[in-house]
Amino acid sequence: MTTPKRFIAGAICPRCASMDKIRTWEQNGIRYRDCVACDFFEQLPIEQPTTADELETRVNRTREEQKKSDVQTVRILDPKG
Repeated sequence: MTTPKRFIAGAICPRCASMDKIRTWEQNGIRYRDCVACDFFEQLPIEQPTTADELETRVNRTREEQKKSDVQTVRILDPKG
């Protein structure tokens, strides 16, 4: 199966340094990139998702975890000693 060729916005060609000339597509489990301004061509195997745990961020934490981390103990110091 082949995906349509699409330009990558803001991408700079590693060979000719032209901006917005790189396009990408996938075919038979391989990702391809090429430049329409020069003869740059690259193929990369499509990486399979790993089973590694997702990095914890404030977005993917549960509400209870956020509440626990947001609670801070306040200790009042006596100015006299």
